[in-house]
Amino acid sequence: MATANKTKATAIAPRDFIAAVKDPKRRTDAEAMVKIFQRATGEKPVMWGSSIVGFGKYHYRYESGREGDMCLAGFSPRSNALVVYALSGAKGEAELLGKLGKHKRGKGCLYITRLADVDAKILEELVRTSSAHTRERQQCDICVDGRKAQRSSRAM
Repeated sequence: MATANKTKATAIAPRDFIAAVKDPKRRTDAEAMVKIFQRATGEKPVMWGSSIVGFGKYHYRYESGREGDMCLAGFSPRSNALVVYALSGAKGEAELLGKLGKHKRGKGCLYITRLADVDAKILEELVRTSSAHTRERQQCDICVDGRKAQRSSRAM
């Protein structure tokens, strides 16, 4: 039986969560990120779990039967970096990442030390492109492709 998604929308106010961020620079960056993500997605911020400020929502269903809801795009102001959850495998995404500025990439996320390290307009376009792609397809292609790769490596 498929397990439920642990990361769900909550009633926590994003404004209160961001106000509680201890590092003043990280807090200021998070406040700016809210504006960037709102413009890019056209959605209001909602807390997903205890630490992700998310925007919009889509319903996913994997071949395994697991399904749930997740934000189209989001970020988390962690102690070491701003973690951006906005990669979907959209066309043009790689090109935008090349223009973004200083960042590290995870499987489906970006790590940005300071917002000043990247081009905010490129970040906004990246979020816009990715969230539109996810909204249209009702899936994150990076997540789906990663799950397929995991299953095929287990079969070997």
